[in-house]
Amino acid sequence: MFVLERIERDWNPISKYLSVPHTEVDYERLVDLLNELIDEVGEDESHPLASLMEVIGTLIEKYEDEHVPELTA
Repeated sequence: MFVLERIERDWNPISKYLSVPHTEVDYERLVDLLNELIDEVGEDESHPLASLMEVIGTLIEKYEDEHVPELTA
């Protein structure tokens, strides 16, 4: 239970930046955050924020799959 208590304590401030995007505004906020992370982390897989970059990328990809039409050639 101790781990869950720590997560709950820390989640409120983090959830303002990291959540499943349901709107275009949510999506854009995640894209902006990902861009900042890319500038900070680059390709350094050992960087402490590298896994956060991966999670945000996955959330963005899911939103795009559901809401952005595919371009056809």
